[in-house]
Amino acid sequence: VQLQASGGGLVQAGGSLSLSCAVYGNIFRINVLGWYRQAPGKQRELVATISSGGTTNYADSVKGRFNISRDNANAKKSVYLQMDNLRPEDTAVYYCRLAVLRNVFWGQGTQVTVSS
Repeated sequence: VQLQASGGGLVQAGGSLSLSCAVYGNIFRINVLGWYRQAPGKQRELVATISSGGTTNYADSVKGRFNISRDNANAKKSVYLQMDNLRPEDTAVYYCRLAVLRNVFWGQGTQVTVSS
């Protein structure tokens, strides 16, 4: 199983960015996809998750600003993160994550930088 993230970049505060993550490989139909982030000098933290049934979970700091979604229709599963009203404190490396059965897979990080 491999996860490939894309998107990210530099944006001014108040702007928007979108992240995408494609999942390659056969995975069990019941799973959880998510986004995590890690700022310099800080621990990696949860941003948002979405189950294969569509249940979502968000960090309090991003509620109302970020939206996670997923595409189950195709053989290639994907998860997306729409980030609106970005703040400088959202600056971090963002990672997509897949949890399936007892396994966890990570994608490579993608940098999001929000300037004030």
